[in-house]
Amino acid sequence: RPPQCTYLELEQAEHTHAVVLSRPAWLWGAEMGANEHGVCVGNEGVWTREPLGEDEALLGMDLVRLGLERGSSAREALRVITELLERHGQGGSCKEEPVPFVYHNTFLLADRAEAWVLETAGRYWAAQRVSEGSRNISNQLSIGSDITEEHPGLRERARSRGWWSGAGNFSFTQAFSLEQQPPRMEAAKARFRAGRELLQQHAGHITAETLMSILRDKDSGICVDSEGFRTAGSMVSVLPRDPALPCVHFFTATPDPSRSVFKPFVFVAGVKAAPQVMSPTFPQDPARQIPRFQSRVDRRHELYRRHQAALELMEQDQERGQKLLETLRELEQQGLEGMKALLEGTVTPQPEELADLFFDCVEAEMKFY
Repeated sequence: RPPQCTYLELEQAEHTHAVVLSRPAWLWGAEMGANEHGVCVGNEGVWTREPLGEDEALLGMDLVRLGLERGSSAREALRVITELLERHGQGGSCKEEPVPFVYHNTFLLADRAEAWVLETAGRYWAAQRVSEGSRNISNQLSIGSDITEEHPGLRERARSRGWWSGAGNFSFTQAFSLEQQPPRMEAAKARFRAGRELLQQHAGHITAETLMSILRDKDSGICVDSEGFRTAGSMVSVLPRDPALPCVHFFTATPDPSRSVFKPFVFVAGVKAAPQVMSPTFPQDPARQIPRFQSRVDRRHELYRRHQAALELMEQDQERGQKLLETLRELEQQGLEGMKALLEGTVTPQPEELADLFFDCVEAEMKFY
């Protein structure tokens, strides 16, 4: 049957790939995820000179999932996203609240062989192939004149609006960024710079642990846990160039990575579903009924509830909190070591062990709570 995205129903693709998603429970799409071919996509909100679509269209998060479901490589996922964007546009509220919260999107896409940054402004877009080193995004346009592919009408749009003279270098960021950024965008600049610097510090020897520590960095603002706003979920993927080795995707499935456990997931036949991290569904869902978001429902899954209770304890009792945190780190370390052995080819686990892997890690974490 056709995919019912958050607000639109699309024609179905002939074939879709298996996906694992980290997503806000009320909507169809995802903030980030991976598919069975080792393609990973994540997105961030941006505000540009193009007007925001208040009308319900595709969310950036819908495009993340559509790219993963329909793309067997990063480049193919990029094509899926840009074609759907040009055809259907992006828009609609990205928050489960009566007052609309709307933005455009930037994306990171990667597979075993290559990586891309895709940035959008309305239906317009620019993409940059990342050929070496590291690359990050953070709530702002970041592609300058190093554009690999672009919307056919991109430059004409910028020229006709007076955002670019039509002569000399064309920079996507310069042409399409707002002159007066929303206050939240100011913090994004520092976060983007810090992310780039932290990655550069580890250039040449970036591991899964490196990325986990960067995602936990509070001084830079990458890890947010203040002003009633928390980093909601985190993901780190290892995509070996050797096709004989599996891709490993680590998910927290709980907020604030500095106090969460990254748990490994590997695509294998018969992978075991983890109901402990699946949010409940509601027959009369306020996100589906028009007018939307007129009431609130409790969407927390079982691990989330136990994790929250543990966080409260950690805040009240520093000593016990510290002990719990150490236990959780040990649990994470076990997962990391097991995956390292798998990726170095020193162990060959049974397919059924890998099928139960994520489920078992979640179950162990629940027991600790």
